[in-house]
Amino acid sequence: MSENARPLPSKVDLGDLDRRIIRWWQDNDVFARSVEQTAQGPAWVFYEGPPTANGMPGTHHVEARVFKDVFPRYRTMKGCSVPRRAGWDCHGLPVELAVEKELGLSGKPDVERMGVAEFNARCRESVLRHVGAFEQLTERMGYWIDLAHPYETMTPEYVDSVWWSLQRIHADGRLVEDFRVTPYCANDQTTLSDHEVAQGYETVTDPSAYVRLPLVEPLHGIDGAELLIWTTTPWTLVSNTAVAVHPEVTYVVARTGDGVFVVAEPRVEAVLGDAEVLAALTGAELAGLRYERPFELIDIPDAHRVVLAGYVTTTDGTGLVHQAPAFGAEDLAVARENGLPLVNPVGRDGRFLAEVPLVGGTFFKDADPVLVEELRRTGRLFRYEDFEHPYPHCWRCHWPLLYYAQPSWYVRTTEVRAELLRENEATNWFPEHIKHGRYGDWLVNNVDWALSRTRYWGTPLPLWRCDGGHVTAVGSRAELGRLAGADLSTLDPHRPFVDAVTFACPDCGEVATRVPEVIDAWYDSGAMPFASLGYPHLPGSVEAFEATYPAQYICEAIDQTRGWFYTLMAIGTLVFGKSPYENVVCLGHILAEDGRKMSKHLGNIIEPIPLMDTHGADALRWFMACSGSPWSARRVGAGPLDEIVRKVLLTYWNTASFFSLHASGATWTAGSDRPVLDRWVLSELHALVAAVDVAMEQYDTAQAGRLLAGFVDDLSNWYVRRSRQRFSRGDENALATLHECLEVLTRLLAPFVPFITEEVWQRVIRPHDPAAADSVHLATWPVSDPARVSPELSAQVASARVVAELGRAARKSAGLRIRQPLSRALVSVPLPRELLDDVGDELNVKVVLPLDAASEVVDIEVRPNFRVLGKRFGKRTQEVAAAITAADPRSLAEALRATGAAELAGSVTLSPDDVLVTEAPRSGWVVGAQQGVTIALDTALTPELEAEGLARDVVRLVQQARKDSGFDVSDRIEVVLTAPEDVAAAVHTHRDFVERETLAVSLLLHPGKELTVQLHKP
Repeated sequence: MSENARPLPSKVDLGDLDRRIIRWWQDNDVFARSVEQTAQGPAWVFYEGPPTANGMPGTHHVEARVFKDVFPRYRTMKGCSVPRRAGWDCHGLPVELAVEKELGLSGKPDVERMGVAEFNARCRESVLRHVGAFEQLTERMGYWIDLAHPYETMTPEYVDSVWWSLQRIHADGRLVEDFRVTPYCANDQTTLSDHEVAQGYETVTDPSAYVRLPLVEPLHGIDGAELLIWTTTPWTLVSNTAVAVHPEVTYVVARTGDGVFVVAEPRVEAVLGDAEVLAALTGAELAGLRYERPFELIDIPDAHRVVLAGYVTTTDGTGLVHQAPAFGAEDLAVARENGLPLVNPVGRDGRFLAEVPLVGGTFFKDADPVLVEELRRTGRLFRYEDFEHPYPHCWRCHWPLLYYAQPSWYVRTTEVRAELLRENEATNWFPEHIKHGRYGDWLVNNVDWALSRTRYWGTPLPLWRCDGGHVTAVGSRAELGRLAGADLSTLDPHRPFVDAVTFACPDCGEVATRVPEVIDAWYDSGAMPFASLGYPHLPGSVEAFEATYPAQYICEAIDQTRGWFYTLMAIGTLVFGKSPYENVVCLGHILAEDGRKMSKHLGNIIEPIPLMDTHGADALRWFMACSGSPWSARRVGAGPLDEIVRKVLLTYWNTASFFSLHASGATWTAGSDRPVLDRWVLSELHALVAAVDVAMEQYDTAQAGRLLAGFVDDLSNWYVRRSRQRFSRGDENALATLHECLEVLTRLLAPFVPFITEEVWQRVIRPHDPAAADSVHLATWPVSDPARVSPELSAQVASARVVAELGRAARKSAGLRIRQPLSRALVSVPLPRELLDDVGDELNVKVVLPLDAASEVVDIEVRPNFRVLGKRFGKRTQEVAAAITAADPRSLAEALRATGAAELAGSVTLSPDDVLVTEAPRSGWVVGAQQGVTIALDTALTPELEAEGLARDVVRLVQQARKDSGFDVSDRIEVVLTAPEDVAAAVHTHRDFVERETLAVSLLLHPGKELTVQLHKP
């Protein structure tokens, strides 16, 4: 940077600064050098969760990427070896849906007419289409990660590793085919795993229908009784096979004006209201009763009877549960236990089969109103109302899901539930409540992973099966080639190419062909710790894996608790017996400034790069890492970023600019006896280093940000402001102190705001420190020196600042502008003389003295509090009140304040509530008090003080004119004043002060009615 020797300007275009720094990093290969120089340090492993690059990145992508950058930078500065490698998630339904939309296809039949090979070729092209945009975002925001050598989940080597892991799981008996009811998307015609379903719940309004099912025979001698069931899915009534009751629940036969009904006893009032109970019997006694089914639309033989089921509850509904085994996992289990048939009238497209009367060809959810109306027509509808509740939808296409009985391949994660819970206990979650809350609950209620997908663009399930039913799990293309007797080293391991490979079954010799499904793309993502290395097939992959497993750190948004976080742990535990991560940061979602989730159809999307061009990448990074709790949803927009720029970035920048202006051409050596203010700020600095390090070790960027922002404010608005005159006269201690503070602060800030800190490092730190690293990001993390931390000094300065704040408030209440000098102030807290002088300078008071007793400036009055005294003393109230009035007011008030009690004659003990104490400043004084700290200001103004106040007003006016005229802060000027007589006299008296403060080389005074200023360059 050729401009390094020049002072830092007072103004900065943060967007332009970012671009210059990016070029400088690239020209000097700073990222690679930072990794290389710590290559022999202790390993600290970070895994990058792979995004899918078939869509444009948004501002919400910045959040996790900031956290993925901050901590690796921090650990690198602490000397750790932290290689960082990008990755791309390439497979899955989102890619297929995007390609279908792009090509105008409407589902699987269109895909198959087009041809799987061509369709998958389009998917391969689509999946990395926006890699450039992601790379641009990554570079623009300063996220350092190796983009030149990314892993891709679609490469043959990656697929080989995934096959190997599935072969291991299959060998353990934990990859099995089963006929189960699984979540199913009719639009995409594929199953979803439970962790996918968890991401797609949407609030909907469904029909809530109570349906009458007449018994075909009397019950306990009562004719005409009807079972009453409740459902929010009337479309499943077409397939009704049975009604389930709990064997131990008491059910009643109850009569109302509408008929005779069987319901669970706890539900009678809620469902029937005022009803006459005719009989009571247990669920076990109802078993076997036959009833008339709600619809006669399809043939369901040997069914429609009451069965027993332990899962039935009485918390809602009627306590009788209608059974449709094709559409409910519990229903299917009950049907199998009772030998009931499985009938499914809904096709894989989610529509009723054409031959079904009334609703044939109708989408299952659209059939609800038709069927409800039919129930009403036939008299089977007892009650109907709308019911709002969360319903599972496909997390990609947003179609409502149905639970659908079909064969699928499962990973038996339930068999390793205990191991998953063990690994979770060994994991550090941030925030901590996720561990036993959202994530822990998920593991406790874990179900087997529905792995297979009846789709096209994905890792093919590596299972070959012969007609005899023998299944061979294949662990790589090389192994497949040996089985097939062919060289398959160049085989594209995707459909349809891999489907064409057959071999003789090792068990029976019959031809084995691959099962048609691909796998859940989440498995690809969760396999990245080993599959990204080509483990165990590629040379060196075993050693690389052993050196990088498990990772010390991963990070994503909260929805990944049931996505990537889960699949990582599930696969790692299944295959290696150990979770692949030790610390996981789980982030809240980023919302638009209007509080809504960002979406294109709402029109509230904020494009990340224009946002950074306007406010600077550092502002957006600081917002993501340090503004509010990162665990909660937060709103991003121009308002919050402007505040960060103003309060944090520009305050830091202006402090560095101030230093560089005064340090230009200067040299300094710190003295052994530094002033109090220097020792204080260095104490605060070393305390800051220790506290920020603790926060970073706990992954608490919000706390680190609060600490850093607080110090930036202290440094600028107290230390520098209180030391301006020292800098003006080139005080070496002040220069040495501020340089040390900026050097350490810049290193502390570097992981959070890498751009502005690099500029300050190059322009402010390096020119005055030949030993400084070439880049702040090649520097080491600061180390605190406890010997330089003084809690006592910290407390004293804190008290001085409270006194100053009280003094400013007192001046304001008395209408005394701060430029008007006062003769004296009295302060109640003991402070060193240097700090008392600082308070005096801050408040423009000539001398600050200890306030030995409040009697000097405050009159005290005490009065009886009759309301309290009456309750305590009854008839003696007047006597006690007279004693209070007769007591010395100051002594009584001080005793109550000091001990909380005071003794009066006549053995009366008073509490503070018994007395009303009024304190009033004496004439000529204004008093401020808070939390035991008091300051009193003498408000008497002499002609000399008033004249000095006028001179200070003139200084302010000239300084504003300098700014308005565009003069640099160091420019010398000629001043011409036109002023009234009193102002001219004041300026004449204080000419040296005015000229010194305004850098005036000459000052001409002309008489006039109004005060005006003209400035010229000499």
